[in-house]
Amino acid sequence: MTGRARLLLAALCLAVSGGQAEAETVQDGQLWINTTLFGSIGDLAFFAEVQPRIGNGISQLDQLILRPAVGWKINERLTLYQGYASVEDRGGAGRVRFEDRSFQEINWKIGEISGVKVSSRTRFEQRWQSAGRDVGFRLRENLRFARPLTPEKDSVSAVGWVEAFVALNDTDWGARAGFDRVRTFVGLEWPIGGTSTVEVGYLNQTARTAASGTEVDHILSLNLSVRN
Repeated sequence: MTGRARLLLAALCLAVSGGQAEAETVQDGQLWINTTLFGSIGDLAFFAEVQPRIGNGISQLDQLILRPAVGWKINERLTLYQGYASVEDRGGAGRVRFEDRSFQEINWKIGEISGVKVSSRTRFEQRWQSAGRDVGFRLRENLRFARPLTPEKDSVSAVGWVEAFVALNDTDWGARAGFDRVRTFVGLEWPIGGTSTVEVGYLNQTARTAASGTEVDHILSLNLSVRN
């Protein structure tokens, strides 16, 4: 084999191995704790949410999200919200990023199908990050299914939901148009007085990374919803 052929073969092997490393799947175990206060005064609705997300094998705080919103109840099944989210992201190699989000949300109680309660949440986000100057636009759609396990009014319910995220444009801080991530949850929901609930279960998040690879997070999800 000539010297030129050896160099060509070495370059080809390096390119293939580099492509494989770039596209590899990264996995992590995480704990997400979400506390949300819901309320209403007449047709005026509001919620306020605090969510720490602990990652890297449940060893460090990766993200902290504060998310308040106010809205209007169109009827008992449909509510529109305008909200704001403050996001502190510590997941990147020693770097802390801050993100501001404005969002519009449609909450729709679709109805009951064969004993399963179906609801939808559609959210349109405008995102500003400290790592760049562009505004990122993202659309999120969540479909939730809940079925009481017994006929009693305060029954524990089996819950499942799926949420798809689609980025609508590229940004200078890393967002790329197209599929962003998908989250899938299965678990149980317990009533804890009135209409307040605790939801516990497994959440899988599969996301596209900036390096054209895939990140899969296996998450223990704990959600407390306090309703007045």
